[in-house]
Amino acid sequence: MDTENRIAPLRAQSRIPAKNHPAGHRTAGVVHDHVRHTENFTVIGNDLTQHRELSLLAIGLACYIQSVRPGTAVDIKTLAARFPEGPTRIAAALRELETHGYLRRNRERTPTGRIVTRTVSCNRPGHRTAAREAPARRSAARRTAPDEPAPRKRLPAVPQPSYPAPALLQTAVDVLAGLRRHDPRLLLSATDAEHLAPGVAAWLERDLTPTAVRHALTENLPNEPLIRPAALLAHRLAAQLPPPPPLGRRATPAPGPRHPLQTCDGCDRAFRAPAPGRCRDCRSDRSPEGRLQ
Repeated sequence: MDTENRIAPLRAQSRIPAKNHPAGHRTAGVVHDHVRHTENFTVIGNDLTQHRELSLLAIGLACYIQSVRPGTAVDIKTLAARFPEGPTRIAAALRELETHGYLRRNRERTPTGRIVTRTVSCNRPGHRTAAREAPARRSAARRTAPDEPAPRKRLPAVPQPSYPAPALLQTAVDVLAGLRRHDPRLLLSATDAEHLAPGVAAWLERDLTPTAVRHALTENLPNEPLIRPAALLAHRLAAQLPPPPPLGRRATPAPGPRHPLQTCDGCDRAFRAPAPGRCRDCRSDRSPEGRLQ
């Protein structure tokens, strides 16, 4: 009676997880037994199939519409004939899809004048709007990049001379280049000087000396730093353009081709002549004894 039973286990054996419950094996829930499709399939996004606000009928209807070929009729009557759900439930499901952006129904007029409903299926609502906004965001990021300069603004228009002779334009460029000696803030680039030179030439054509033009452009400048000095000069050239000289001081046009503009050696005024020298007023104001030999 007191013989130890060697057959009976001393204590109950615990379950071995690796044997009774293989790793990764779930005791409940779905198990996928899928194969890879290589033909006759449609890619459906999880944002649709797992949508939390759409009904099951709307999700299934959207999957069907995305799977059919373009041009397939998907109106309420056709869908009611295809599926056991009635027109009322199908119409409600279509409205759900429209509300969440998966469907758009537009009324269009055909070339024959008939009004039809065009249905547009969207597998990712809002992707067209995002595609349009992305280039704008990228361009804005490029404009605001610290290592890329901002686009250059156009300068205001300036007056134009009646005859843009090369000598006159060169005198105008010399006037503009000398402005920085009177105010360092008026340092201009070659592009700015090329834009402003016709405006200065228009002033010189009106019997103003380069000194007078320089004085008009540099007087009463603001005390604060000049952000766009070329724009300020362009505004002054257009807004303060003096009137043409009186008729008595206008040079009589000579027959034949027009002579180039010259700078007077006496008064620094621009005048037309075949060669450099003095203008008519300086020649008439000087006596015969005082003229240069």
